[in-house]
Amino acid sequence: MNIDLHCHTTASDGALSPRELLDLAHERDVDVLSITDHDSVDAYQQIITDNRKLTLIPGIEFSSQWRKTGVHIVGLNLDLNTHTLVQGIALQARARRERGEKIAEKLAHLGFPDSLEGAKSFTAGGEVGRPHFAQHLVAIGAVSNIQQAFKRYLGAGKAGDIREQWSDMATIIQWIRAAGGVAVLAHPTKYKLTRTKLSSLLTDFVAAGGQGMEVISGMQVPAVTQDLARLCNQFKLVASCGSDFHAPSQPWASLGMVAKIPDQCTPVWSHWD
Repeated sequence: MNIDLHCHTTASDGALSPRELLDLAHERDVDVLSITDHDSVDAYQQIITDNRKLTLIPGIEFSSQWRKTGVHIVGLNLDLNTHTLVQGIALQARARRERGEKIAEKLAHLGFPDSLEGAKSFTAGGEVGRPHFAQHLVAIGAVSNIQQAFKRYLGAGKAGDIREQWSDMATIIQWIRAAGGVAVLAHPTKYKLTRTKLSSLLTDFVAAGGQGMEVISGMQVPAVTQDLARLCNQFKLVASCGSDFHAPSQPWASLGMVAKIPDQCTPVWSHWD
């Protein structure tokens, strides 16, 4: 089975429309897919049922925070019409708009006026995120590429790193579980935490009702996968996997190119079988 439970479309900061993403998934023989746009399920409203072989699992990737560290929580196998979830997504959308305004203010102070409108021009109608601001900074010649935009202005600890407006981890987990979903800690290694802090994060995540963690995120070396598998079992979590696909130009996060979850882990789909 080719399973990819973490990817993005133009409904957040992905490069492909939902239709284009599904076409690519079919091309790559993906069997099970979850579109997990940032704080949005709009992609599912744009998808017309199709009869080709692919199981689509409703999902989302929520932005949150833990002890002043930004973390992401994926919700999988959701009832998208659940009132609690719908309200939560609306709160996150408002927070995302407010964050966009704050980022634009910070960039204006650094000599880049009208950045919010510039970022919006790259959203294809979705909510504004930092990658859109990065694209704007590249377009106006402020930086030479997306990576440089994050390194100078938008990455952790930089002017555009605004995260305090997000709902806390426990609240987001509650939204996911109220919708019948599984709450999964996304890409644990991307937070650059020490082992002690990562263990503390997982302890708090489990205490708040979190049920799973991504053991595989995009292209990663087997040693990292095995280490995350051990952590996953230590905290009695189910294991998830995903490419974290955003664009075809990023080979390290290729849609449908996801390694198999280690045999010693309990896969997340056992929660909805």
